[in-house]
Amino acid sequence: MLYFIEQFLNGIQLGMLLFLLAAGLTLIFGIMDLVNLAHGSLYMIGAYFAASFAQLTDSFVLGAILAVLATFAVGIVLEVVAIRRLYARSHLDHVLGTFGLLLFFNELVRLIWGPAGMTLSLPSEMLNAVEILPGLFYPVYRLVIIGVTLAVAGLLYGLVMGTRLGMLIRAGASNREMVGALGVNIKVLYTLIFGLGAALAGFAGLMQAPILTVQIGMGENILIAAFVVVTIGGIGSIRGAFVAALLVGLVDTVGRAFVPDLLRVYLSASASASLGRSLSSMMIYLVMALVLIVRPEGLFPAASK
Repeated sequence: MLYFIEQFLNGIQLGMLLFLLAAGLTLIFGIMDLVNLAHGSLYMIGAYFAASFAQLTDSFVLGAILAVLATFAVGIVLEVVAIRRLYARSHLDHVLGTFGLLLFFNELVRLIWGPAGMTLSLPSEMLNAVEILPGLFYPVYRLVIIGVTLAVAGLLYGLVMGTRLGMLIRAGASNREMVGALGVNIKVLYTLIFGLGAALAGFAGLMQAPILTVQIGMGENILIAAFVVVTIGGIGSIRGAFVAALLVGLVDTVGRAFVPDLLRVYLSASASASLGRSLSSMMIYLVMALVLIVRPEGLFPAASK
């Protein structure tokens, strides 16, 4: 039972990171109708910025703050220089253009930081584990990820639902042409939204960096899961991204932890391990397929976000 609770918490922690990545992705996709394969590169850039700034300042928190601001600035520059030229083009052009940017960022990181990768060290107080239940110790940093991401999710929801900028974001997701006709500067709105999405992706990257090695291409695999989250939650919906991220995180983590063990009842150890890994990696896509059969527009379409 304690092992299940531990894996459940790991699933929530993964879901929180997926939400940070998917929230920016769903805003960009829902409002700009832009398929951005370079979003994972911003996740990677945020991790590299955090590792570098933490070394320069000798402070994890200060390094994280500077990394978020720097990734926001990179997102602004990227939108102005390259992304806005893709808006009027087809989704195929979006895919090709942003895939080229993905390759560009991988080589840029290799040129600036080198191919070896980096590590991001945590403060000593975050290296410990706390006893959350009798006999169950859980890492402090994973609890920090859950708590901080919940706070960011609340702030983001308040921004989208309770501010003038949020009103424009919601209106843009529903009817971009009408927002432009009412005199809103669409270019500035798009630039701010893309920068916000970049900052969220960078924040997700720096939060994951102490757990995994900061390396080239680290955002590519998790980007696939983020697209699954956006599809399940509903394009353009922050609430949908949050619920779907938790669902995907739990299904992926709990599935990887328990499916191989369940298969051992019927198969040999080697066969159950091999088949279990395959089935576990497929589970989130099966969940996505089931959701789309029942609700083709996702759990929370943009109109209901």
